[in-house]
Amino acid sequence: MGQRTQAAGGCLAMALGWGAGLAVWSVDVRARFWRFEQSPDFSVLYAQLPLALLGGTAAGLALWAVSTRLASRLRR
Repeated sequence: MGQRTQAAGGCLAMALGWGAGLAVWSVDVRARFWRFEQSPDFSVLYAQLPLALLGGTAAGLALWAVSTRLASRLRR
């Protein structure tokens, strides 16, 4: 694989991981944000959202790194 292909694959994996983290976070976010007869829980926005995005990005990049390593070993 060329360097540009590897860089594009890494960027794509990061973007897909970010999107997956956002999708997982958005499941039932309204119920987590508005508790029954309570004020809004802003930790959903300032704590859970960044962690979901970072976790999704890390998972996507880890998957990309493993797949790149396996592809390079299969070519040898």
